Amino acid sequence: MRLRASLPAIRAMSTTTTPHTNGAVANGPNGNPKHARVPISALPLPPPSQSLAHNLTPDPYTPTPATWRDIRETRPSLQRRARLLAPQAHFSYVAPCPLPFPFRVEYPDEDADGEAQVAAVERWLVEREALKEMPSPGAKSAGEANARLRKYVSEKRDEERILLGLAETGWRDCVPHLDIGDAFTFLGQPSLTNHEEAQANGHSAPTEEATAARQELVDVLSGHALLMNGEGADPQTLWAPWSLRYSGHQFGNWAGQLGDGRAISLLSTPHPDDPETTYELQLKGPGRTPFSRTADGLAVLRSSIREYLCSEAMHALSIPTTRSLALIHLPNLPVERERIETACVLTRVAPSFIRIGSFEALNPPADMFFFGGGQQKAHYDALRVLGEWVARRVLKLEGQQWRGEPGVEGPGNAWGKALVLETARRNARMVAGWQAYGFMHGVINTDNVSILGLTIDYGPYAFMDVFDSFHICNHSDNEGRYAYKVCSSRRRIAHLADVAVSQYQPSMIVYALRSLLNALSPLIGAEDELGGKAVSSGWADSASPEKIKEWSARGLELVKDELERTAEEASALEYRRLMHARLALRRLDADDELLLARPLLDRMEDHRLDFHGTFRRLAAFRPATAKDPDALRAFAEGVLALSAEPERLDRERAIADWKGWLEKYAARIESERELWQDDGGVDVDKQREAAAKAANPRFILRQWVLEEVIKKVETDPVSGRRILRKVLHMACNPFEPWGAEGFDGDENELNPEVREERRYCSLGEKQLLGFQCSCSS
Repeated sequence: MRLRASLPAIRAMSTTTTPHTNGAVANGPNGNPKHARVPISALPLPPPSQSLAHNLTPDPYTPTPATWRDIRETRPSLQRRARLLAPQAHFSYVAPCPLPFPFRVEYPDEDADGEAQVAAVERWLVEREALKEMPSPGAKSAGEANARLRKYVSEKRDEERILLGLAETGWRDCVPHLDIGDAFTFLGQPSLTNHEEAQANGHSAPTEEATAARQELVDVLSGHALLMNGEGADPQTLWAPWSLRYSGHQFGNWAGQLGDGRAISLLSTPHPDDPETTYELQLKGPGRTPFSRTADGLAVLRSSIREYLCSEAMHALSIPTTRSLALIHLPNLPVERERIETACVLTRVAPSFIRIGSFEALNPPADMFFFGGGQQKAHYDALRVLGEWVARRVLKLEGQQWRGEPGVEGPGNAWGKALVLETARRNARMVAGWQAYGFMHGVINTDNVSILGLTIDYGPYAFMDVFDSFHICNHSDNEGRYAYKVCSSRRRIAHLADVAVSQYQPSMIVYALRSLLNALSPLIGAEDELGGKAVSSGWADSASPEKIKEWSARGLELVKDELERTAEEASALEYRRLMHARLALRRLDADDELLLARPLLDRMEDHRLDFHGTFRRLAAFRPATAKDPDALRAFAEGVLALSAEPERLDRERAIADWKGWLEKYAARIESERELWQDDGGVDVDKQREAAAKAANPRFILRQWVLEEVIKKVETDPVSGRRILRKVLHMACNPFEPWGAEGFDGDENELNPEVREERRYCSLGEKQLLGFQCSCSS
């Protein structure tokens, strides 16, 4: 069915759908802010009981923010030099410092000895450390007595920094109490075309306070300014940024210590509506850390735009993910990749950035050492400390009795098995969302798998365009380890859970979960030996290697089968639920997977159809169409119009193929018609179409869209950031009828903005179909 919309309605679909205000999205009744907003330097910090840095173990070289501050004044290279942390350490304090690497140090004398050269490096770095205290709007906002964070800048590092984007949805959902000042006015109205008109939006000049809040935000989130507190006798009030230590398997091979090589967490802050939930603000690309190995710790504009957009797009599709907050370009900071690019710092937000590799680091499959890296020996008490923190404060496992709680004597209940199974359920549901919406991550290494089941570390990702079950989005993945691959109905499926086993991405999530279990297995075995009680401090100090192996074997025996069953069933059930939603089916029949979903994907693959476009087209299907041969043929031809290679179709055979499937689909819809008749007498077909369109995006972040946006921002950041803002708005509202969907008249009647929206919703040019990215970012 094709609809012809009226021109007034079409004009209403254009860019003006987003209110252009300085934070109106978080307003309450009468237009007043729901939350009192403060500059970033005055954001409330969590109580020590909810602070990672107050509960995990820091690098012994910098055991407190006060010690770290002193080291930055004398030996700052300690935080820039690649090194293995002590086995018991979970993190290291690090200050953002985006600089080209190798460092451009000028030595006073080419013939100077090694000691003199080291001294020259330290002096050069000290000059670029943020050590000069500056006044902050935060102190005024919070009151001098309550302000915990102080702001510091470097006297010799003042690179140009340009705000390119601020994600309204990420800000609203995670840190609505953050004062962003006049950021949205500065960025301009979102627009794909009318850049001059969008800039002249008629808003009054911002206040001095609004400009100051925005500038402080840019200074801090670009890595130019540092927020910390190293003063005072009470260690519970001290604060400094940190980078996490973790290890991992990369492409199936043990890689040893990895860690946050280009990520630094600035702070965490409680959500104003739920103080038990804290959000961590992390910079990606702010310079070297002890985990950078031979890399520069920077991120390029290209990859930063990709993650900025995709994090919010995934959230709009209800797929668990880290979130985006801000994107700041450093145009004068060169970065060497396959070509010379420019640097960019992305701010991302999550309740926690702990990964499966965080546990592997503390009980690795092997220890090793090589120049610039390696792997420490196991530290079982550090494993306990991390596990208790994650189980209690990150996963917030229910039904547990925790050490130190009122009424709890001794160590409390065992938590190791519950941690593994909860992580399995979360990641299984996440990857089911990937499969249902054709998302390919590209690098599912164990260090890139979140303990919370969040999509994290967006690199060479892609959304499916033309359906290809074996598509590999990462051109570095020569063996197709992380290919999409979903099983075909041409295979006999005995049970829905088999779906999860036959997919590459879900099986790689199971591989990561097994790695988590391997790391925690001795602790789980020891808990079992204690009769279901948690282990205590020093639990393995006197254990022999044989005893550790015995505990590990017991832990694996207790959990391995249940882990795999839990992951497979959770993934299959979530995938089944999502596919029913995409097909607008309310009743969950056991054979729908075999009879409808898999044959549908077969036809998409055989006929080279647009994956998302086909689902969106099916939203308009009516069962009555199957009873009219002419209408059925016309609908089948409309679906085949979505083929990327229509010239290769055996058209009559393809039409017959689709007619057969549509007849089965019509019968399945009719079989549950009574389930749709409780909604106020609204026409059932219209109900189904609305439900299908609410589950099938009109707009998707296709590779060609990303490449075009990146090129436009690189060419002209001023107009490019308005395009970026509009594309972000479309990605955050993917189910809207962008580009006058359903209009079949003369496109010249549409205004330029709507025509451009229409183009951005298309499959794009053939040469970018199946486009692969590299890991380089």
